[in-house]
Amino acid sequence: MAMTAPGKGHNSNSDSAASSSLSEAAYRREVKVVPGGSMRAASWFKPHPPYAARGEGCWVVDLDGRRILDCANNFFSLIHGHAFPPVLDAVREAMAKGTAFGMPTESEIQLAEALAARNPRMEQTRFCNSGTEAVLAALKGARALTGRERIAKFEGCYHGAYDWIEVSLDPTPANWNDENGNPASVRHNVGTPDSVLRETVVLPYDDPQRCAEILRREGPTLAAVILDLHASRAGTVAMSKEVSAVVQEACRRDGIMLISDEVICFRLSYEGASPLFGLEPDLITTAKIIGGGLPIGAVSGPAAHMAVFNHADGKPRVSMGGTFSGNPLSMAAGLASLEHYSRPVVERLNGLGDDFRKRVREGLAAKGVEATLSGLGSLFRLHLGPGEVTGYRTALPSPENAARIRRIQLAMLAKGVLLTPNCSGALSTPMTEAEITLLADKLVEVVAKETSDQASVAA
Repeated sequence: MAMTAPGKGHNSNSDSAASSSLSEAAYRREVKVVPGGSMRAASWFKPHPPYAARGEGCWVVDLDGRRILDCANNFFSLIHGHAFPPVLDAVREAMAKGTAFGMPTESEIQLAEALAARNPRMEQTRFCNSGTEAVLAALKGARALTGRERIAKFEGCYHGAYDWIEVSLDPTPANWNDENGNPASVRHNVGTPDSVLRETVVLPYDDPQRCAEILRREGPTLAAVILDLHASRAGTVAMSKEVSAVVQEACRRDGIMLISDEVICFRLSYEGASPLFGLEPDLITTAKIIGGGLPIGAVSGPAAHMAVFNHADGKPRVSMGGTFSGNPLSMAAGLASLEHYSRPVVERLNGLGDDFRKRVREGLAAKGVEATLSGLGSLFRLHLGPGEVTGYRTALPSPENAARIRRIQLAMLAKGVLLTPNCSGALSTPMTEAEITLLADKLVEVVAKETSDQASVAA
């Protein structure tokens, strides 16, 4: 089914998308009972988003029956797309036995074993219910293991909703440097205490020399350095091996715990992201694809480090647990998801990603459009302009380009393709060459038209 034309709620002069009667009615109901009319800012836009009714593989169908190619995948968590039969079968079987217990189940052993089999550094695992919880627990563990309080993170990188790791999530040129020209610690939320800023060191994503200087100065005070080797908010570009090597060296030199946040980038290889970069993290946080579409988070690492969470001999150094941690539904869904994300499947999907990015880059170049597509494996993000994207600062669009990116996202949605608000996305295993061709052709078409329209306005 093709996307329908914009309905009566469409406003071509504002930041809006095609309005449809049933989605509009749903929004009017929700805004009365939910602040902002949506549970997530990232999935909302004016006048309202389409509301999902069901998913079918790499497609989602909204309340008005529009069939949309889903490249957001619930923000990269659905590696096998929607309603993946092996996941549904596994969840049905688990659900028939009970949804949650105040006792452990074999399913948590099986999923932890599956992670350990993929990466030896994931020797032991503790499960929770989100990537945010996993990062929070890993940082607490690092503080307990080192006896230190401060942490370091990279500018512009997202690691969930926790005060310390939200520092300098979205700084601007007006506030991103301190008096010495280093990345400043900038609060993200109103009310974040000044003490949090003092306890968080911010590192540059794409400057190994400055990164080394900061870590040499601050290293002895740090409990942990947390990094995302392919950070979406920092441009969806790979961290250079020079920077990752600087971090690894500093952590070994100063006894800092190195945390690799692979909540998104675990999908990049069968073993995860860190082996691709020759990195040996002390702790690895995962979520999203390891849950098969259900809520999940995990902290993994060598047994010596994971002992910080060991409660078997009394109160642990760090308590980690929750009512639904390791629930059998998420465990079953996650195990099915990983079992069907084998090496050949990973290689096939990454190959589709390479082909897609190449097709888009060549298409944009052929039309004389100054834009490019970044990303590795099955992940991608659109950038406007001629400059090279190497990290958060070079990826940060001007206000004009930010508005253009938003228009492109909405134009793609009107053509039946769902991207995230910054025009990033992910491929899923149900996709074939047909979907890749469709996606690439539509993206080139929309970006070229937006560029032409912008040039006409400027003239």
